[in-house]
Amino acid sequence: GMIFTAGDATGANIYQQLQARIEIWRVEQKRIVIAAWTRGSRERIFALLREHNIRAESADRWEAVAQGPVQLITLGLERGFSSDDLALISEQDLLGERISRPPRRRKRADQFIAEATEIAEGDLVVHQDHGIGRFDGLVTLDVSGAAHDCLRILYDGNDKLFLPVENIEVLSRFGSETAGVALDKLGGAGWQNRKARMKQRIRDMAGELIRVAAARKVLAADSMTPPEGAWDEFCARFPYEETEDQLTSIGDVLADLASGKPMDRLICGDVGFGKTEVAIRAVFKAVQDGKQAAVLVPTTLLASQHHQTFGDRFAGFPVRVELLSRFLSAAEAKKVVAGLADGSVDVVVGTHRLLANDIVFRNLGLLVVDEEQRFGVTHKESVKRLAERVDVLTLTASPIPRTLEMALTGIRDLSMVNTPPADRRPILTYVGEYEEAAVSEAFRRELLREGQVFFVHNRVADIDNVARRLGRLVPEARIAIAHGQMDEGTLEQVVLDFWGQKYDVLVCTTIIESGIDMPTVNTLVVDRADLLGLGQLHQIRGRVGRGNQRSYAYLFHPADRVLTEQAYERLKTVGEHTELGSGFKIAMRDLEIRGAGNILGADQSGHIAAVGYDLYVQLVAEAVAEARGEPRAEPPSVALDVPGDAYLPASYVPAEDARLEAYRRLA
Repeated sequence: GMIFTAGDATGANIYQQLQARIEIWRVEQKRIVIAAWTRGSRERIFALLREHNIRAESADRWEAVAQGPVQLITLGLERGFSSDDLALISEQDLLGERISRPPRRRKRADQFIAEATEIAEGDLVVHQDHGIGRFDGLVTLDVSGAAHDCLRILYDGNDKLFLPVENIEVLSRFGSETAGVALDKLGGAGWQNRKARMKQRIRDMAGELIRVAAARKVLAADSMTPPEGAWDEFCARFPYEETEDQLTSIGDVLADLASGKPMDRLICGDVGFGKTEVAIRAVFKAVQDGKQAAVLVPTTLLASQHHQTFGDRFAGFPVRVELLSRFLSAAEAKKVVAGLADGSVDVVVGTHRLLANDIVFRNLGLLVVDEEQRFGVTHKESVKRLAERVDVLTLTASPIPRTLEMALTGIRDLSMVNTPPADRRPILTYVGEYEEAAVSEAFRRELLREGQVFFVHNRVADIDNVARRLGRLVPEARIAIAHGQMDEGTLEQVVLDFWGQKYDVLVCTTIIESGIDMPTVNTLVVDRADLLGLGQLHQIRGRVGRGNQRSYAYLFHPADRVLTEQAYERLKTVGEHTELGSGFKIAMRDLEIRGAGNILGADQSGHIAAVGYDLYVQLVAEAVAEARGEPRAEPPSVALDVPGDAYLPASYVPAEDARLEAYRRLA
């Protein structure tokens, strides 16, 4: 049971209580352990105990915990407990609730996959031997006098397959894009042929990927020295606390830079989780080593922003940061191009203008590519030319599911930035029918705290009318309009003015989804959310809530229209996943296919649709291992035969999906 709480006592008093408790436990011959979350807090507790004359020792491993003095150990426990021979107190019991919770220990990968592969009634599933069918619920069959739980799966022509729960591991989820997918025929050869063709294609692709990776490994790049002096000062100027993932990613990048091989690392993380800082550190490192760095971004707006961010971070250091985009006059652009050629410009931030033929670098050492999936194929080729022996760091916000990441280890170096910054709060998301009252309330709430609003209306044709209507609704708001059909200069000006807080509301199309960082915008209203894709909705929602204000997202659909089932599902998904970093769960639903396409090549999306996502990832993992010459043991298929009743009674686990999950774990 629970043994000790700081809640009942104050300050020094706690330690008197603790001392008294320890005496009792000693008499009962219990081992006494205090569990701290981290090594740092273990040291703090150690000091506190010493101050109050309580003798303690640190134990590094659980096995080393002895009887006698109080033992301090690092262990992520929420609450303490006591048993016959053990009394365990957690840091929280002793110090009370911490204001900022430490990052939860990472979920184990297998649990993650379990979350991503929940199968619900009506979902498409893939059976390794019979192909794509539709899961139709759990049924209990009577097999020679004993009850067995089976999954009923429907195939083409309404054929049914009953799969005993103990063999559930031959099933996987198909994925989320299920429109127009045909069910397979039971006992037909179609599926086996398709699977075989697929395997061959994946083999070719894995071979190609590994060839490219190996070719890079053979090239030599200048090795950048470990950082020193100015580096620490530069890092200390970062105004936020780095998250655990950020530190890991920065470490990965530094190691790559020092390796003497060209870096090719992909930094993957949700919108606003601090990928840019990882890039800034890499750029600083390159400049410190006398190299030039180029930052390639998809839009002029993003270029202006990055230019500002980099400029601010490098202020006070002898680093010259320039911008190269259509926003410059010809003369200004010429100066920058000259500066790149003679080496006086250290860092250049630019759009694909950087890939033009007239651009020559004196000694380019690092190329940072932001959101590579937004560049066309020809641009990608030019990037490859530019990046032949250069370190390349790619940033992307389209999530790569953990499962795929694991399948690809060693081909592309991936670093994940999934922990939200400490002061970010989840976005309160409202999904429902469009109501003028809700809109005006949202606008006014935001105006009261002097914030700004994005109003997304994705049709250029009547966007002016919408803006007028909103103007009548909330006359005190200053409203601006932005969409992709405006000419570049006007659009930039509007956005820059909005950024400079000359307007309160920006009525715009989905052009805001790519990377504009506006910490003062904390309310988002989307008026036809039913027409947008999941990835788009998630990206757009990531545009608010970047300051430490509480932020709101309203996803409206028209009141007089019946939603398609898919639109309904999409909105439901976005509404449910409001916690930060949930881009990941959403990714599992919708971006899994896009993410895989991005990292493996555009044509992969079609392949995934042919065999279903989970099976695809499994085949990729096998092909990669095979291409690297690693022997693969075929996991034996185990047939369980249970005499007697083999099922969990519904009275014991009433929810069908929970029952299914239990069976999956058991299998």
